Amino acid sequence: MPKKTEYPVPALEKGLDIVEALAAEAVPQSLAELAARLRRSSSELFRMLNCLERRGYLIREAVSGKYGLSLKLFALSHVHSVTEKLLQASRGPMQRLTEKFSVSCHLSVLERGRLLVVAQEMSPEPVRISIEVGATFEAGRTASGRLLLAWERSEEGTNGANGPDRTSGKARKERAERETVFAQIRKGGISVAESETIEGVRDLAVLVGKPEAGVMAALAVTRLLRRGRRASEAKLLDGMSAAAGEITAALGLGGEERQSALEKAVPRHRSPKRGGVD
Repeated sequence: MPKKTEYPVPALEKGLDIVEALAAEAVPQSLAELAARLRRSSSELFRMLNCLERRGYLIREAVSGKYGLSLKLFALSHVHSVTEKLLQASRGPMQRLTEKFSVSCHLSVLERGRLLVVAQEMSPEPVRISIEVGATFEAGRTASGRLLLAWERSEEGTNGANGPDRTSGKARKERAERETVFAQIRKGGISVAESETIEGVRDLAVLVGKPEAGVMAALAVTRLLRRGRRASEAKLLDGMSAAAGEITAALGLGGEERQSALEKAVPRHRSPKRGGVD
C-alpha cells in the first residue's frame, strides 16, 4: 500500500489522545491524571475535555469531577453492521488477490457456532471452485472455521477450567487434540488442510481483523491441485496475508505488516485430520 501523506491536525490529535487514554483505563480519570498520562498541561486539555463532554462523548462524575467515556462511540460504531463494513473493506483486496494468483477466494465469519460465507471473488480461470455466499458449514470441519475457533477460544480464557472434569477419557483426548491444533494455528496465523470432501483440493485460510477488538473473519482460498502446476504455497500465503492486512487496515484496526508466509512452516500447521470445504 502507498504511504499516506501526513497532515498534522494538533487539536484533533489532542482530542483523540484523550479518548484513547480514557478507553485504556478501567476507571474515570481526573484532569490532572490525564495531563500526567498525556504529558500535557491541564490548561491544554481543559477546553478539549469541555468540548467532548458537551458533544456527549464524555461523562463527568458529579462528585469526583473525573471523566469517563460515554456510550456514544459505541452507538456510532454500530450504525453499520460489522458484516457490511467487512464487505466494503474486502472487495478490492479480494479482487486483486484473485487476479494476481488466478484463484477463487472467499470471506467467512462465525455465526451462531457455524461458519457463514459472506463474500466471494471468482478466479479468472475457466475451471474453478465456487463457494456459495450464504452457505454455512460445521466450523470445526473447515480450515476457516478452525482458524476462527482457535482465536475465539484464546479470547475465552480459562473460565471454568478449574471445575471438575467429568468428561470421558475419549472426549478429553479429542479436546486435547483440538487444543493442540488451535495452538498451532494461533502460533502460525494460518490454517491449511486438504479437503475431506473433494479429492485434489487444499484449503488455506488467514485471519482478517483483530480478536481483541471482537472483529474476526477468515480469508480463504480453496485451491485446485492441477497436474504440473503444484507450485509452492508460500507466495500465495504471502499474497493472502497482504490482502488480509489491507482489509484489516481498511476496517481501522491497524495496518501493521503481517509476518511473511515464507517464514511459516506450512506443513506444521496442517490439521492431523483432513480439512473441510473451506
